[in-house]
Amino acid sequence: MQGSRIAYVSFDTVPAPKGAATHIEAFARTLGATFKGVELVTVASGTESTARIERWPGVFHTELPALGTTLIDRVLCFRQFLAHWLAGRTFESIQFRSIFEGLPLLDLGGGGKLVFEVNGLPSIELKYRYPGMEDDRELMRKLLAQEQRCFEKSDLIVSPSSVTAHYLISARGVPAEKVRVIPNGVDTELFRPRLHAGDAQGWKMIYFGTLSSWQGVELGVRALAQIRLQVAASLLIVGTGSGRERDGLMQLAAKLGVAAHVTMIPALPRAELAELLGAADVILAPLTLNDRNVVQGCCPLKILEGMAAGVPVIASDLPVVRELGCDGVHFLLVKAGSVDQIAQAALRLARDRVLAARIAEQARAQVLVNHTWDRSGELLMGAYAEVGINRSSRD
Repeated sequence: MQGSRIAYVSFDTVPAPKGAATHIEAFARTLGATFKGVELVTVASGTESTARIERWPGVFHTELPALGTTLIDRVLCFRQFLAHWLAGRTFESIQFRSIFEGLPLLDLGGGGKLVFEVNGLPSIELKYRYPGMEDDRELMRKLLAQEQRCFEKSDLIVSPSSVTAHYLISARGVPAEKVRVIPNGVDTELFRPRLHAGDAQGWKMIYFGTLSSWQGVELGVRALAQIRLQVAASLLIVGTGSGRERDGLMQLAAKLGVAAHVTMIPALPRAELAELLGAADVILAPLTLNDRNVVQGCCPLKILEGMAAGVPVIASDLPVVRELGCDGVHFLLVKAGSVDQIAQAALRLARDRVLAARIAEQARAQVLVNHTWDRSGELLMGAYAEVGINRSSRD
C-alpha cells in the first residue's frame, strides 16, 4: 500500500449530519485531490476500528474507537489507538482539529509540518456541555496548557473567523504570521433555491443545528409566541441535543401556548436538510452573547447554508455574523438575546415578501462569490504552500 504524504486527524465522527463533519469532508476532499491522497483518521461510530477505505476520491479513511463513559475516557482511548496507528508512519504534514487528537502528534519528529485547525477550544466550549467544569481550576489549567502547547508546536494555524484569529493572537500570544483565516463554505449545488409556493399553514420558520445554549434556540420559541399574536406561524427545530435540552424547549413552548406549532426532529443528512430548507420562509440563527460566540468566535455554517438556499436569514448582530454579509442586504440582524427584535424582523419579512425575496437573492450571490468550499479549499492550499507544503514537491 502506497502511503499518503498528508494526514488529517479529527476527534469527530465522519460522515455525520453536523457542521463539523461537513467541514471535515470538504477539507479532506481538497487535500485528497491536491496531494493525490490523504489519510483521514476519525472516531469510529461503533466499538471497533474500521478497515481503511477510499471514502471520497483520494481520501483514505480509517476510523478508530473512542470508548468510555466520560469524555476523558473517550479521548484517552482514541489517543491510544491513534498512537498505535501512527507508529512507523511519517507524513509531510498532519492537520488536526483539537487538543484531543493533537497532543499525540506533537512529538512525532521526522520534520513533518503540523497544521492546527482551530474551530473551537475546549477551555471555552466544554463548560457549556459540562456545567461546573469552569470551577475545576486544575482541569482548566491543563486544558489551557495543552492548547498552548499545540499552538506553539504547530507550523500553521487556520481558523474560520477573524474573531477567532484575533483571540488567538491577542489573548493567547500566537504569532500573527502563523495564523490564516479560512471561512467555511457551502455546497451551492446542494443548498440552492427551490420553488416555494407558500403554505396554507402560514409562515414557516426553521432553526437547524445543535441545541447547545450558545445557539439561542429558546429565543426562537419565545419569538414564535409573539409572532403568532399577529401572523399564523410555526417553528421547525432540526438538530442534535440532549434529552434535557429537547424537553426544556418543548416545555417552554407548552408554557407559552405554542407547543402545537413547534416541531422538533433529529439532525438530518445534508441532502434532506437542503430539501427541507426549500419549504421554509425564514431561517433563525439567534446566537447568544457569550464568550464562545464573541471572544472565541465561529463561522456559522447554518447562516451560510441558509443564504445559499435562497431563504432569508434572521441572525444575531455579532462580529462573527457581520463577517458574512451586511444587515438589510444579505440578512436581517437583531440584537443578541432580544426576543422582541427577532419577532419584529420575522413579521417584517412576513409582511414584505418583496424584501424577503430580495434579501434571499442577494444572500445567495454573496455566498457564490465568497463562501464556496472551492474557495475555502484554495485558501487552505495557499496557506499550505506558504509553509512549504507544495503539491509539486513529490508529485
